[in-house]
Amino acid sequence: MAVSFKSASLPLALVLSLGFSGAVSADALTENFGNGIPAGWTIDNLSNPEGATSWYQGSTNAFDAYEGAPDSYIAANYNSVALAGPISTWLILPGSTYNNGDTLSFYTRTSTGSDYADRLEVRFSNVGGTDVGNDENSVGTFGTLLLSINPDEEDTGYPDDWTRFSATLSGLSGATVGAFAFRYTVSDGGAFGSGSNYIGIDSVSISAVPEPGAWLMLGMGAGLLAFMRKRKVGV
Repeated sequence: MAVSFKSASLPLALVLSLGFSGAVSADALTENFGNGIPAGWTIDNLSNPEGATSWYQGSTNAFDAYEGAPDSYIAANYNSVALAGPISTWLILPGSTYNNGDTLSFYTRTSTGSDYADRLEVRFSNVGGTDVGNDENSVGTFGTLLLSINPDEEDTGYPDDWTRFSATLSGLSGATVGAFAFRYTVSDGGAFGSGSNYIGIDSVSISAVPEPGAWLMLGMGAGLLAFMRKRKVGV
């Protein structure tokens, strides 16, 4: 007599559900800044002396957004510092639980033909929160530098077309409560400084990898499905 397991897909679905529901991973995020800087994102301008602006809604007078409405991106510029001095203005994402392999991606650019040095850092805090210290040189708990765009502050070193960058976490001991941050930093910025112009950021996303246990359960589920299919044709 043939044995039929028509409900074979149900055990697989159950295994997959159990595997992924038990995983602790970063909240998936996609942000295009159609409504400005989202609630829960933190701005901290430690430029010295602090200027009139920090992170704000992008201006179409400089360039249009990578996607969406023309002004649906965020920007920072030389007015982060008053007159002249070091710029250090932070944009900190909400905290989440992260694992090795989780990736932050985004697009950024400066004004077309800009010949003033801009620099952007992507940093990570393995304790979360918003502690970036108290002055233009401090990084607080965000001591992990994941990415530096134009690290040597070359006059034409920042891309002047929308360019995609990504930073992937590694070296974590396990699931870690942490936070990403963007830091616009120029050593001699401002209207009377030798560097700094204007940068935009658009289409920020965080992609999370499943916990190892989830991959294990996925493999078990696939194996169970193969077994069920084999039994279905047995006698």
